[in-house]
Amino acid sequence: MTEKGMAEDVDVVPVTEDGIPTVVNGQELTDLQIQALREARIRRDNEAAGTRPAEVGGADRTTDPTRYGDWEKAGRAIDFS
Repeated sequence: MTEKGMAEDVDVVPVTEDGIPTVVNGQELTDLQIQALREARIRRDNEAAGTRPAEVGGADRTTDPTRYGDWEKAGRAIDFS
């Protein structure tokens, strides 16, 4: 089969202006589903860029939490701060 013949076999999937497909597995997506895909794309892009917001009031991540046995005591997880 030639390249031209292969191109004719491929269906063109309609997409939004920002490249999100509006039809998946033969079903048209609702506006809510498209918005969820947009938000997921933004989250993935932010994670890949390393731009996660800093945790407010979270644990100190610079020390090893297992150093003093803080992870468990008598089989119970304790002291995650």
